[in-house]
Amino acid sequence: MADEVNYVAEALKFMLLGMGVVFLFLFILVQVVEIQAKLIAKYFPEDTPKTPAPKAGNSADEEQRKVAAIIAAVTEFRNNKS
Repeated sequence: MADEVNYVAEALKFMLLGMGVVFLFLFILVQVVEIQAKLIAKYFPEDTPKTPAPKAGNSADEEQRKVAAIIAAVTEFRNNKS
């Protein structure tokens, strides 16, 4: 009977040891990846393309085109559905 308790205790020890090793490895891996990301961002910065600001005059025209395209798509769908 005493051997069974000893085996259970040993199994728990191995389980905790294994889970601890995996946790430690994953923690170190996350830290290394974060350091690598910081170094890459520092020495190789991304060039962000500057997009021109949309013109205020074209927004109403584009809005009307979008509405017309939606209406045409819905009408075409309803005609082909029947």
